[in-house]
Amino acid sequence: MTDSASAHNPAAPLAEKLRPRILDNVIGQSHLLGAGKPLQLVFDAGKPHSMILWGPPGSGKTTLARLMAHAFDAEFIAISAVLAGVKDIREAIERAQITLQHTDKPTLLFVDEVHRFNKAQQDAFLPHVEQGLITFIGATTENPSFEVNSALLSRAQVYALHALTDQELQQLFERAHRIAMPDLQLDSDAIELLISYADGDARRLLNLLEQVQNAAATEKITKIDVDYLHRVLTRNVRRFDKGGDAFYDQISALHKSVRGSHPDAALYWLTRMLDAGADPRYLARRIVRMAWEDIGLADPRAIQIANDAAQTYDRLGSPEGELALGQAVIYLAVAAKSNAGYVAFNQAKAFIKRDKSRTVPMHLRNASTKLLKELGHGREYRYAHDEPNAYAAGENYFPDNMAAVQFYQPTTYGLEAKIREKLGYLHSLDKQAEENETDIDP
Repeated sequence: MTDSASAHNPAAPLAEKLRPRILDNVIGQSHLLGAGKPLQLVFDAGKPHSMILWGPPGSGKTTLARLMAHAFDAEFIAISAVLAGVKDIREAIERAQITLQHTDKPTLLFVDEVHRFNKAQQDAFLPHVEQGLITFIGATTENPSFEVNSALLSRAQVYALHALTDQELQQLFERAHRIAMPDLQLDSDAIELLISYADGDARRLLNLLEQVQNAAATEKITKIDVDYLHRVLTRNVRRFDKGGDAFYDQISALHKSVRGSHPDAALYWLTRMLDAGADPRYLARRIVRMAWEDIGLADPRAIQIANDAAQTYDRLGSPEGELALGQAVIYLAVAAKSNAGYVAFNQAKAFIKRDKSRTVPMHLRNASTKLLKELGHGREYRYAHDEPNAYAAGENYFPDNMAAVQFYQPTTYGLEAKIREKLGYLHSLDKQAEENETDIDP
């Protein structure tokens, strides 16, 4: 529930004027607020508990917190982690103590952008949550698993809010139009464009509408079309935080589209991130990583193309260099896939980490001086180029007394099919050499 001053203040932003005063007016989050759903049950029970509301901007986190305070007849204290410090936390706790002493009312402490608080600041809430002095509600756009201390997280239920769908934004537009701007006429294309610009953010939609309303009033215009919107609105900036979950989720979607051999989806995610302002050099690095991780030796040309695309962008910059990144993504998506090299490397690292330090066998040591030769370095080493098939069949390249380990197991895709065939042949030569040696031994 909003403060009465902001609810009736004619100068308040449209988003504040239209903030829902009752739960039934909340648009979206049906997975939490529908009949029998988690937050609806909390409201029905009338028993608040500490929680983290995790969702994108404009999904209703602040609104839900205010509605809870009203529903539970609780004192509502809101602080922003962007602006607040330890002093503000202390004052909020003192205010909660005074409220409890004088009115016996519980206090709901709402912390917006809670992920901005450091560990010590987050820990400051713990004893007061445990004592029941406050019901803590934190709002965050970042993954609480990474940004909220485990101690605080263990005492709060996490509820994930979703960006509003186009249909839900349409409902919000109709409500705003009916209540705040009934004389303004927007054609269907203009409404669709506004909803697209809002990008799932209710607050953004209302701010855009207010911007249009103010511009139209200044120019004494009542009919709004797409051309007018393009003229009066700033460029659309999609939901994309370069350091947040949307960033990493979209990177993940790009990587998975490439891995899944879907060039169109891969292009969609790449161009969407470029449009939202992602650093093309960062994307280039990720594209190179995809080539090594998911294609590897199944098609070594993919690695070369990825590197060439990164260099092309460095030379040409935007927007010309972005074409190279796009074509690299297409090639990687359609290339043969193999993670055999990636798996082998990780297995080797894990093996080394748990294994002891082993000495290099004498025949594999470098005999660079006379003394080292006298000490036996390089003795009985078989030079592969002088052997049949340029392969020293049966030779051991692992440390002495260590069982052979096979990390790399090539797939049957692309060039790795040939590699698999060759390694199989070489292994057969090793086996034949072992059998011949067994026959010679007495």
